[in-house]
Amino acid sequence: MTESLANKQHQSQPRTLAITGGKGGVGKTSVALNLSLTLAREGHKVLLLDGDTDLANVSIMLGRYPTRTLANVMAGECGLRDVIMKAEWGLHIIPGASGVEQCVEMAAEESLRVLKALSRLEKDYNYVIIDTASGLQKTGMHMIAAAELACVVVTPDPASLTDAFSLIKLLIRRGYRRTPSVLVNMAQGASQARSVFQRLESAAQRHLGVHLHYLGAIWRDETLRQSVLNQRPVALMPSSDPSCRQFRSLSDMLNVRLRQLPPRKAGIAAYWHRVSSTPAKSAPVPTKSEPRQPPDPTAECKRLIADIGKVLTDSNDTPLLRYEAFNGLFALLGRTMDADTIEIIQTGLASLDWERLSKEQRAHLATHLHHIASQVDPGADQNDADEHGSGRHSGKRETPQRQREPYYDRISFGDQSRLVRALREQPSDISLDQLLRSLADTDRNGS
Repeated sequence: MTESLANKQHQSQPRTLAITGGKGGVGKTSVALNLSLTLAREGHKVLLLDGDTDLANVSIMLGRYPTRTLANVMAGECGLRDVIMKAEWGLHIIPGASGVEQCVEMAAEESLRVLKALSRLEKDYNYVIIDTASGLQKTGMHMIAAAELACVVVTPDPASLTDAFSLIKLLIRRGYRRTPSVLVNMAQGASQARSVFQRLESAAQRHLGVHLHYLGAIWRDETLRQSVLNQRPVALMPSSDPSCRQFRSLSDMLNVRLRQLPPRKAGIAAYWHRVSSTPAKSAPVPTKSEPRQPPDPTAECKRLIADIGKVLTDSNDTPLLRYEAFNGLFALLGRTMDADTIEIIQTGLASLDWERLSKEQRAHLATHLHHIASQVDPGADQNDADEHGSGRHSGKRETPQRQREPYYDRISFGDQSRLVRALREQPSDISLDQLLRSLADTDRNGS
């Protein structure tokens, strides 16, 4: 036994790791089991806690079906050490099932017996690894918070990245201040694994303001897939096997990361005791005498507008945010198109300070607005022409028209076949502007 290993075995608290993921099917349980077996194979004392609240998946991967789980301990039917399942290399496993959720939900005095036993038990190990339930369940959040290091397992599947981002966002919102580690599973190679991590890292930095730690990757491997079907983990294979070597590299990366973190003074049991002691303080329940009042829509709308204004003012990426904000607001208005909506849009356009634009910008915007107007009311141009014509015959003063930039649209120039015929009749050296003007003039002269 090396000196470093001896020092680790004399620690008062084990190093704790939560293997988690935003969705099922990312290989989270396989990673937790193979990593635990690898650490045990290297001579460490390892306790693997199956945190799945519905089914003991860790046991199934070993081809075992425990008759007693942590739920039996919570019910007082047996002691905590009675449910420990021993696997190869001296790995100890606690099947969790619904017992983990009960342990978090129960009041402190009810779960104190189990938590005291867990506190004494965890000090016997160098590592305690928790295989958390998938998704955003409250119990899973507590298990992540109880561990000193969270390892988020993702795959190249875009849905996996989306769910992992949601998990990290929820952790941050609930006050998680440590840096999550990311393990890319089922990668085709090192470049793909790095690319997957960088996509998640970029999203976390941009939208959450947090950095992530790259723990490593596990390649897509037929041997690993077959090991799940055969209920025999690859960590039990000869150490020279490539699939087994992947988890040896992962354990090395884990130890490097843990050496960068100070050991925690309190273990998992102490955290759960603290959580179960103060459930009401974190989430007060309104009583009948104090009913919760729904928020005032007017005040809520004004508050959201103020928040948007502050974000746009403080952001260094204002053009993109303005683009997304305006698109979102106009999309909301478009869902309820009626006379009131039209008046809202007209009032909003009139309130803009057009004088701040240059002459060229205003001319370009006017052209674009005229094009939108022709789509809203295709007969507007003809009605304007009729009004101007009747004005000339009735003696009314004709309003001078500003020359607009030429553009093509179906209303002004007809269908495609007419345009093709017009192109054939024009000289080969005519410019596009001259062509459009000639077509527009022809249309106004009634030809």
